[in-house]
Amino acid sequence: MISQVRLQQRYIAIKELYEDEAISIVLLCRVAGISRAAYYKWLNRTIPVRQEENEKLLEDIRLLYDQANGTYGYRRITMTINRLRRQQSLSPFNEKRIYRLMHSHGIQSVIRRKRKRHKKSTPQHVAENLMNREFSASRPDEKWCTDVTEFKYGTGKKAYLSAIIDLYDGSIVAYRIGRSNNNGLVFQTMMPAIAGLRTGARPMIHSDRGFQYTSRGFKRMVEDAGMTRSMSRVGRCIDNAPIESFWGTLKVEMYYLREFQAYSELTRAIETYISFYNHDRFQKRLNGLSPVEYRSQAA
Repeated sequence: MISQVRLQQRYIAIKELYEDEAISIVLLCRVAGISRAAYYKWLNRTIPVRQEENEKLLEDIRLLYDQANGTYGYRRITMTINRLRRQQSLSPFNEKRIYRLMHSHGIQSVIRRKRKRHKKSTPQHVAENLMNREFSASRPDEKWCTDVTEFKYGTGKKAYLSAIIDLYDGSIVAYRIGRSNNNGLVFQTMMPAIAGLRTGARPMIHSDRGFQYTSRGFKRMVEDAGMTRSMSRVGRCIDNAPIESFWGTLKVEMYYLREFQAYSELTRAIETYISFYNHDRFQKRLNGLSPVEYRSQAA
């Protein structure tokens, strides 16, 4: 069913095209999908005073909107129109009236709206900060840090990378790329990392207090593997500095150097970089070795 606003727009378009371009009314009505009788009934109608006022007000709204290059929302347009009306000793318009007119005609500010404030959920299972910023490890699989970071590609699309870094050599022991930041992304990162543990290894795993890491499923997974959980304090990113440092390195050396249009293009680049980072990126703190080379020496 066609809304009254959309019908109104079609009637106006027919009238303007007929007057400006001399296009046949019959043809215009056929293209618009309305009958000639309905169009002529609209054309010869008696316009209520309020509707006539709304049409004039809508013209003023569109004029202001265009002058501001689409940056004005209904509040600023209301303020500007009423300022001009006061100068002419006219009564002001109600903000809700202007909002309804703009909303019904699809007129809205092009400026990004403020994000809605979401009520934070209560974490199910938290852990103490056992890591306590002691980021050195004497052997592989002694201390791990994990986190999720976001990448943008194409026209505002997002991808997420979940990874685990071993503090002994800085190697990425497991990672997963996905289109959604959810429990599944983190769990699918954990499973191969746990499966690849050395015999008898029971690392401490440190994370922030994100919903994935405070979930019952994550707690059970860690405990079943005989591992220990540690979590950053609220609002203290530095408590998880090693993985944060890796995100910075990855983005500076790969992500920020180019623009990615497709998800597959981005995932390939991330996978290639992590392989390079683990096997071929030599580090001074590892005696000039790559993380994998340094790790193999410990074996």
